[in-house]
Amino acid sequence: MGEYINPESRLAGRFWDDGKIEGCPVYDFHGHMHEMPGGFINAGRPEQMLATMERAGIKRFIFCSHLALFASAAGESANLGPIKKYGGPLRAYMAVRSYDLDFDRDIKLFEANEDCYAGFKFLTGYFNVPVDSPLHEPYWEYANAKKLICLSHTWDGSKNDGPENLRAVADKYPDVTLVCGHSFKRNWDAAIKLANEFPNIYLELTAVLSERGALEKLVAGAGSEKILFGCDLPWFSTFYYIGCLLDAEISDDDRLNILHKNGEKLLARFNWA
Repeated sequence: MGEYINPESRLAGRFWDDGKIEGCPVYDFHGHMHEMPGGFINAGRPEQMLATMERAGIKRFIFCSHLALFASAAGESANLGPIKKYGGPLRAYMAVRSYDLDFDRDIKLFEANEDCYAGFKFLTGYFNVPVDSPLHEPYWEYANAKKLICLSHTWDGSKNDGPENLRAVADKYPDVTLVCGHSFKRNWDAAIKLANEFPNIYLELTAVLSERGALEKLVAGAGSEKILFGCDLPWFSTFYYIGCLLDAEISDDDRLNILHKNGEKLLARFNWA
């Protein structure tokens, strides 16, 4: 082997040599797609994202299109279209738009396309409605009954998707696999406490790896078995995030858990692992 950033890791050496890790697929639990209304996305078209996924060795990618979240006229067609066309590594979180809630409408569509969905995506901080609001109860109750995977944006200091909001959801709906996007950014102590207290809470890495030492703290406190890979693709570079993970002061066993082993276990219920 040549000189690597982390020569002590066999996984890192293979990544530096080949650009992806053969035999170690990546399971990405936090992504988007398409353009962002009012913003610029460099490579958000499905074909561009699939090319990135191929280069990075991403085997499974669960996303929620920007258009499904922010453009109600487009709605779930923006999630379902790419899956119907390309299938394979793609599955979606149905967008729960707190400004446009119609449970009967949404569940009818969900059940007509169950093979396309892993669960729901909650972005309540953007919509200024608490994630544990009674308005969202029908979605949480359905997800709990069906044992779905739900991704919620989380952030420290938020009154809509902060630690206490997610604590209330995790406690009331124990059969939902609750993926905490961004791991309550910078409130790592709260993230660790919740991950240890609730078997159904998992921590996700978007925006975590930009802060040196944060991943090591989460692994030491919560265990790598409670952490899932995600990078908000196409917002952040998959390769940068994998590189940060490989350079972190954790074990290769921890890296394998985060990159694919935890994901394989969670997705096995869908016969999609």
